[in-house]
Amino acid sequence: MTDNDYFYHPLENIEDIDIFYDAVERTHLTKALSPERPYTYWTIELYDKKNGIRGGGGLGVLAADTRRIAEKMQIPFTLITPFYPFESHQQMENGFIKDIRKPVDYHDFGYQFIDNVFIKCCGTLCKLDVIEKKFMSSRIIAITEPNFGELYSGLSGSDHRLYQEVALGFGGYAALKLIGLKPAIMQLNEIATFFAALARLDELSSNGMDFYEAMVYTRKHTLYTNHTLVQAAEAEFSYEQFTRFVFPNLKSAAVKKWLSDKFDRGHIKLSSATIEIAELKSGVSKLHARVANYHDVSGNKVKFKAITNGIDLDTWTMPCVLDFYHDYAILDDVNLPTEVYLQKLSALTADSIRRFKSNGREILNECLKSRPDQNGKILHFDSNDFIFDFKRRFVDYKRPDLPFRDITRLLNILEPRGAHYILTGRIHTGDTIMSSKLKYILNLVDSDDYLREHVHYLVDYDEELAFGLSCGSNVAINVPIVGLEACGTSWMKDVANLNLLISTHDGGVADAHMNDYFNVNGKNEGDELDMLYQQMQDTIAVWENDFDLEFMIQHQLSAFLPIISGARMMNDYLHKFRHILDFPATNQ
Repeated sequence: MTDNDYFYHPLENIEDIDIFYDAVERTHLTKALSPERPYTYWTIELYDKKNGIRGGGGLGVLAADTRRIAEKMQIPFTLITPFYPFESHQQMENGFIKDIRKPVDYHDFGYQFIDNVFIKCCGTLCKLDVIEKKFMSSRIIAITEPNFGELYSGLSGSDHRLYQEVALGFGGYAALKLIGLKPAIMQLNEIATFFAALARLDELSSNGMDFYEAMVYTRKHTLYTNHTLVQAAEAEFSYEQFTRFVFPNLKSAAVKKWLSDKFDRGHIKLSSATIEIAELKSGVSKLHARVANYHDVSGNKVKFKAITNGIDLDTWTMPCVLDFYHDYAILDDVNLPTEVYLQKLSALTADSIRRFKSNGREILNECLKSRPDQNGKILHFDSNDFIFDFKRRFVDYKRPDLPFRDITRLLNILEPRGAHYILTGRIHTGDTIMSSKLKYILNLVDSDDYLREHVHYLVDYDEELAFGLSCGSNVAINVPIVGLEACGTSWMKDVANLNLLISTHDGGVADAHMNDYFNVNGKNEGDELDMLYQQMQDTIAVWENDFDLEFMIQHQLSAFLPIISGARMMNDYLHKFRHILDFPATNQ
């Protein structure tokens, strides 16, 4: 860190920062929405343990956050999702991850049965339960049935996966009509929700509206939010599968013709149709919107608008820290950064940071009471223990193994400080490569007496563990290969809870034009490994120096608070729909 670093203002170069607060009009954006014409949010995955649905990862966590943010902002908001009768958990057996299924009953979580709706699949009527849970301004409507399977059951192009997606789309749209709701806005999260917009298009077209008019109306009210980077990696479905699961649910011959034309050599990528049915298309970070590689049926590259993900700060920030943000006018009542937040951050001293993190350590210890590490040890950390953590989905591009590439150098960082390294994250079912990589890491750890006691793998990663680590760790490590992370939100929780962040400049992190955080960006992976080890050493030094600690935590917050704010995300979405928010209500 140089003297000049202290004069670098991280927000000076952010595009449009001078008009950030002028653009966010906080009171008029929801005037066209009503309880009968809500903002509808469609997701194949929800990760909301309190409300009984335990998803698989970040997409589901984001969905839960978005509903909670809408509730706080008093936006009429309806989230439509499947309720899976089974959820997946993980445990270790002989050093490998094993998936186990646990049954879930929606009655245990306050859902009310509304009625049944029916879809046509494989020549039969399939009965779906419609269940609902109401809040103040929002609600969850879920589609379920006993044989639904757990989330992401089967291969991505399998019959059962298509059945779940069709059930969500056609069944969910029928559920809205059953309850008497008419979507003012349809946000489609990923292509698995495409069939909801298709159901609306079909209803309009089959009820007498010209197909062109029906398509224009559907497009104007639909947003497709893409969370992945490469269309080529998308699963395909066959025309034969659509004849069994999709076409029987369409009434309009014109819609059937339009959809049939999207097939190429007997197969379809749902993104091709989703891109056409949604006028608005968003990526989940500025970098993602620039580099996402999707093309329409004519071969033209799709232009995505950037609406960076945010988090529900009420859920993911420890209460003492959130109170501080509010008491010092850093955040307003909906958790948007105030106009004076930059000046107010100076109130965050090294003493207060250490006090807050001591409280966070208690939250972490409480969480760890029922979570033994790979050696069966129940962990408990004192306030002066130093903790690095990696807590992200366990996939190759996120590089959970990067710190373990040179075990001697890692040992030389951890041992002098008596530091611990906590590793956790879910491995997708059937991912034998990552399961083997984890076993290799743990074998390395087990080969050294110090590492065996100070490197801990925690199985069955979930919301509770994510929150506990963001509260109780000192340093979070986020090192995806640059260009492969769409956004990421785990790092946002770390920043909110006053962790130092070591990260590559990827996903949502790259939204901020700041060069003097603990950046890991080299010309090759060897350079990045060297930088990672140096940054780990530097963060230890920062935590031992009050002046550096105050500067770096304030610096992170000054750059990232506008980015991580979920209220900012929701306002951005509403702003994209400003062309229809005053659109006259129709009977369609």
